[in-house]
Amino acid sequence: GIDWAPESNRLVTCGTDRNAYVWTLKGNVWKPTLVILRINRAARCVKWSPKENKFAVGSGSRLISICYFEQENDWWVCKHIKKPIRSTVLSLDWHPNNVLLAAGSCDFKCRIFSAYIKEVEERPSPTPWGSKMPFGELMFESSSSCGWVHSICFSASGSRVAWVSHDSTLCLADAGKKMAVASLCTETLPLLAVTFITENSLVAAGHDCCPMLFTYEESQGTLTFGGKLDVPRQSSQRGLTARERFQNLDKKASSDTANATLDTLHKNSISQISVLTGGKDKCSQFCTTGMDGGMSIWDVK
Repeated sequence: GIDWAPESNRLVTCGTDRNAYVWTLKGNVWKPTLVILRINRAARCVKWSPKENKFAVGSGSRLISICYFEQENDWWVCKHIKKPIRSTVLSLDWHPNNVLLAAGSCDFKCRIFSAYIKEVEERPSPTPWGSKMPFGELMFESSSSCGWVHSICFSASGSRVAWVSHDSTLCLADAGKKMAVASLCTETLPLLAVTFITENSLVAAGHDCCPMLFTYEESQGTLTFGGKLDVPRQSSQRGLTARERFQNLDKKASSDTANATLDTLHKNSISQISVLTGGKDKCSQFCTTGMDGGMSIWDVK
């Protein structure tokens, strides 16, 4: 995993070597600083906190490492959140208050933990998710999905959290409605990434290679599908000659060429969605990156 801290211009990376590195730009060279995570399985995902004074690493060791810089010893140290995680942590997202952390894992659960580090921050004020927030406290847990949780995202206000899982479901928990969970089983292939673009609108994408819009109806507490955002251009296809038809039968065991190419902008699964401008409350531009090596920027109108 990799994440960038825009204010302090630092990178953090983690990988299968079970370590994390914080990269700082000195001159024209990125200098790495090793962070010992104290894990015995691969590190899967990493995320800077909003204030950029700590970061979280999810791993196959069934725990989350919360890393912060210790001024006295001049090094990065970490604390572990272990219970009740039962499998690999696949996705992380921070609450805007810099304390709460949402995590999605391979045990089909979405959880919100307190990642309060008294060494680097003041005592947090109460939130809709709860008021007592000692380190490692489980604030919320949901098992509404029946698949690996690939991506998780807080809304701009922090009172809602959404996640997508491998059973093609999109779920949203609203702290303002006593943490009620709205769930929508989509008719698409599994979604791999999700983000809020307004407080009531989400964009998700995955193995269908195109971003899709979803809307949360607050009054009814339900999620609805708003449509695909990648509308393919109509291509003028000429008819096949008999020779081409027999060649296709020979090569592909099919005489039809319509399904040979994808009409979408991305030619493989979309693995990440990032908000570029406007933030999660009023997004005007977002970016998708795919397993085809492509990156696309989308305007929200």
